[in-house]
Amino acid sequence: MNSAKRPKTTHLADAHPQAAEHLRDFTTGPRVLFVAGIAVVVGTAGFISGVLLLDLIRLFTNLSYFQQVSLATRDLGLSPLGYGTVAVPVIGALVIGLMARFGSDKIRGHGIPEAIEAILLGRSRLDLKVAILKPLSSAISIGTGGPFGAEGPIIMTGGALGSLIAQMLPVSDAERKTLLVAGAAAGMTTVFGTPIAAIMLAVELLLFEWTPRSFVPVAAASITAAIERAWMQLPLPLFPFHGGMAVSAAGLGCWILIGLLSGLLSGLLTQFVYGCEDLFLKLPIHWMWWPMLGGLVVGIGGLIDPAALGVGYSSIAQMLRGDMVPTAGLLLLAVKSVIWAVSLGSGTSGGVLAPLLIFGGGMGVALAHVMPAASPGFWALLGMAATMGGTMRSPLTAIFFATEVTGNTHVLLPLTAACVTAHLVTVLLMRRSILTEKIARRGHHLLREYRVDPFALTRVGDIMTRDVETLPVATTLHQATAFLTQPTTTHPSFPVVDAERHVVGIVDPPTLLAWRRSGRHRRTTLAALLDRTTVPTAYPDEYLESVIERMSRLNVAHLAVLSRGDATLVGYLSWRDLLRVRTQVQHEDSNRTAFFPWHWLRWRAASRPTRLADDAITGEG
Repeated sequence: MNSAKRPKTTHLADAHPQAAEHLRDFTTGPRVLFVAGIAVVVGTAGFISGVLLLDLIRLFTNLSYFQQVSLATRDLGLSPLGYGTVAVPVIGALVIGLMARFGSDKIRGHGIPEAIEAILLGRSRLDLKVAILKPLSSAISIGTGGPFGAEGPIIMTGGALGSLIAQMLPVSDAERKTLLVAGAAAGMTTVFGTPIAAIMLAVELLLFEWTPRSFVPVAAASITAAIERAWMQLPLPLFPFHGGMAVSAAGLGCWILIGLLSGLLSGLLTQFVYGCEDLFLKLPIHWMWWPMLGGLVVGIGGLIDPAALGVGYSSIAQMLRGDMVPTAGLLLLAVKSVIWAVSLGSGTSGGVLAPLLIFGGGMGVALAHVMPAASPGFWALLGMAATMGGTMRSPLTAIFFATEVTGNTHVLLPLTAACVTAHLVTVLLMRRSILTEKIARRGHHLLREYRVDPFALTRVGDIMTRDVETLPVATTLHQATAFLTQPTTTHPSFPVVDAERHVVGIVDPPTLLAWRRSGRHRRTTLAALLDRTTVPTAYPDEYLESVIERMSRLNVAHLAVLSRGDATLVGYLSWRDLLRVRTQVQHEDSNRTAFFPWHWLRWRAASRPTRLADDAITGEG
């Protein structure tokens, strides 16, 4: 059949070749500028909420322990209440339990898992109630002695503000997620003055992607918060540290040792927190009352070591100055870890980042006297960063955080060695981190390995079926039905081609059955049945990413593959072929091949003396 008599068909595929000039490294378009502009506003909102939260913490601290309306920073060990301080965390926990019960239970916990859950499952939508109650409950918790940091709650609050602003604008789910994370990053920048670490936290933990469309707005929000922080003349760096240690092989071994111990400590802390949570789940009382029990433990711990109460920034500064003795560091580590784990397991509100710094710092203080000589506070700093990186499983965040919060870039190498080691230990020993375990317990799986989609790198011609079974256009309906019911057919649908192998349609058993039921005569040819048919097709040089999108849009499981030149049939693509891409990736990950085997190396070594002798005889070499 010549081309003039072929049935009229429309091929649904790309009109132009996917040559290099048509492909881009990134899919981000100019709209990122619009989202970045909104992120600046979100960054300001996150900064304001962060400043208010820090002021609220100081206000509630002074009201609870000193009965004064003041924003001054006070040492809780100087409270005139004496043994009455035991009741302060209990009363604060009661208020938090009531707020969670009758306000929103999303204020429970340390904030970051809730933000992750909103991103993954809630289309990045958080309500106004969370934006108001989360910082208020955290301020009450920390202000009444809770052994928490402000960063988790402010990340949740900044994220809620970013989400609320995004919900008032016509944005996509991906853009709303970006603005939520932008608010969270701005909040963290406000608390610690660490814009780069905030950006890295977004990349490693919250965004679940690494693209300019999300990275640029998040960076804009963090930079905005950092500039506004400087305008407010907030301290920067928060914990100045000017020391370090000479680079040596012995030093490297000790840095790795600190990372190893920090990784083990991270695992113990994570298990401790969720072990306490499991114990609270077994109690025969409503969860609203659990924080009061945790508050009682906090109050008793405060009697043992008042430094364990509150955010503990003064303790962090003391460790980095080298002013804390080993016994004090161990006592602080023991007491604060117990009250922190019990209180957090009870469902109260507070962050984990500052406590992790204290835990790691306490370990570093205790080990400093058995480690090689270094600047005072150096081993405490390594323990802080490594414990943070191992527990949160965000090593880059921990490295940049420790660098920014101390203003010391000379410790990047030891920080990297310790944080990467701690991260490796927790990855190998633990299935989930302290941030993702809560999400897993709610029945949701979270994968934190971000890779390039193999479908974006594989072409149709790499996986298509080349030996295609076809049906001529002159085939009758009866013949086609008999052919498709044969057990020897190799694929479920078949291209219909003319004499020049131009595709005029694709038939499968459901299509033939529909024709038979509609009363079509058994001798009607496929050419007549497929007249004016739309044929879903692809080209061998197309990437699977766009082809899969087309298949999904057209709701088809099979495509005919045509040559670019004369549009003749050269292959067939089915869902089975697509599955082979995943199988191939798994094979590449698991198959181990030595391209230079040991026996080749041995042959090279054995032949070298002979060649040297020959060179000596001939005078060459």
